[in-house]
Parts: sequence; structure tokens; C-alpha cells
Amino acid sequence: MTTFLHWMKKAADGIAAGLLAAMFVIFILQIVTRYMIDAPLGWTVEVLLTLWLWLVFWASAFCVKDKDHIRFDMLSRAVPRKARRVFAIVTALIIAGAFAWSFLPTLDYILFYKIKKSAVLRIRLDYIFSIYGVFVVAIVSYYAWRAFAHIHPRFYQKYYNYDEYEDDA
Repeated sequence: MTTFLHWMKKAADGIAAGLLAAMFVIFILQIVTRYMIDAPLGWTVEVLLTLWLWLVFWASAFCVKDKDHIRFDMLSRAVPRKARRVFAIVTALIIAGAFAWSFLPTLDYILFYKIKKSAVLRIRLDYIFSIYGVFVVAIVSYYAWRAFAHIHPRFYQKYYNYDEYEDDA
């Protein structure tokens, strides 16, 4: 199981790196055509904005590790270990619940955009914004998993290399 998850993490990182590389190449192409050839390409801005949108939500959903997020944990570090577990469980359930509650309205809004197309390339906007739906599903799944893992701490420690309940002394 952990080998499969490791492979999936590497694949997600590779996709994010590919999106970033494509953005870099298109950005350089736009600079060359605009300032050296004096023939700017209209589609590059639209593609860059779409790639940026996809990169942000893809990386947020699949690439950024939980420990890399900024945390406001002064309160949780000041309470005993069991209270930290309760905080972690409640927080995970609130985040998963809020995103799950927003999923259907979000999906409805994304599907509404099938009637609109992008200005230059004429790509349907529901395709462009569909990454947000993927992001919501990933966040709900991840925080539901974290709530389950915190409820069963031995399970949590089996799949994570650090003990979140210990102080960083």
C-alpha cells in the first residue's frame, strides 16, 4: 500500500512539475514573440492563466505535505496530548464537512460554465474550472482520512513518520 501511495505522490509531483515547465516555456515564448519579434501571441496569456489555476489547485490537493502548511498551533501546543488529538479530529471533521457541504453547489457552478468559452482558444470554462472539483474531492478525502487516522492513533503512526502529538523540543 505504501509503495502505491509513494508512486502516486511521485506521479502527482511529476504532473505539477510538468505544468510548471509548460508555464515556463510558454512564458519565454511570449517574451520572445512580444519583445524580440514584435508579434505577440494572444493565446499565451490564456494558457498561462489556465495552467496557473490548474497548478495551484493540483499542487494544493496532491503535492503539498501537511507539515508544510502554515499552522496557528499555539493553543494546541499548550494543551495535553489527548486534547491535541481531539483538536485534530474536530478540525479535520470541520474541514472535510465544510468542503463536502460545498461540493454540490460547487459542481453545479462548474457545470453551469459549460455554456461559456474562453475568449481566445474557445475552450469550455467547465473544463478549465473542473480542477476545483478535483481539489474539493481530494480535500474531503484527505481530511476524512486524517480524522479516521487520529481516531485510531496506532493506525496514524503506522502511515506517518512523525508523531504529531509529541512536542518539537
